[in-house]
Amino acid sequence: MIFESVKVKDRTGVEIEFRSAQERDADDLIKWLKTVNTETPYLTSEPEEVDLTHEQECEFIRGTVEAPKDLLLLAFEDGKHIGNCRLSSVGSTVRYRHRCTIGIALYQEFCGRGIGTLMIETVLSVAKDTGYEQAELEVAVPNEKAIALYKSLGFEICGTIPHGVKYKDDSYADYYTMIKKLV
Repeated sequence: MIFESVKVKDRTGVEIEFRSAQERDADDLIKWLKTVNTETPYLTSEPEEVDLTHEQECEFIRGTVEAPKDLLLLAFEDGKHIGNCRLSSVGSTVRYRHRCTIGIALYQEFCGRGIGTLMIETVLSVAKDTGYEQAELEVAVPNEKAIALYKSLGFEICGTIPHGVKYKDDSYADYYTMIKKLV
């Protein structure tokens, strides 16, 4: 889906632009993915596992834009890409189409300014308007700041995935599954 550009102000009063991803963002998105996976252990990949080509990222963006209920929302400060929030369907069958998943990550230097909260609120509003009834996400149990953010937005922990992630050093972290009812 396409989300037209809107401007919001973060906690510090800085103007942030939100809009849906476009193919011209492909290289920025690949750079972002490599960087944020270096900055935090709470995402799904090791930095060296990010080996997308420009064309592969363009295909992903096209697929998201063409999907009527999916959104890749980007955030920009002064024209610089600073983070993403993704909305995607759990499934298209009658039994699953009421559910969506959400994922978010900002460059570390932009965390703590309320941008993530604004992005998730925006995506949840789009999800509700699109007909989703339930938003879901997974979060690493040690990621206390993210868990607090999600709880503040009405998400509830509904289960734990033991050893949800395994790191290169053979250590593990559990994951919480969190949900928010939208209706």
